[in-house]
Amino acid sequence: MTPIWSASSTGARRDGHFEWRRQRLIAAGFAATLAGRLADDASVDLHELLILLDRDCPPELAARILAPLDAR
Repeated sequence: MTPIWSASSTGARRDGHFEWRRQRLIAAGFAATLAGRLADDASVDLHELLILLDRDCPPELAARILAPLDAR
């Protein structure tokens, strides 16, 4: 199975926001593994992910919608 989000780390762990982002995504309904991958990429717009979830978009689909086109 191809990962939904396979972008490499852009430094979210280095600036201390990783755990906060990961916990926020898990609380919103993302699986821990996917939340970790999304939280680790500082280019992921956390707010846009949460907006999609607020509009009843499933977490995995929200991640796919916001994934960069070249991530395939």
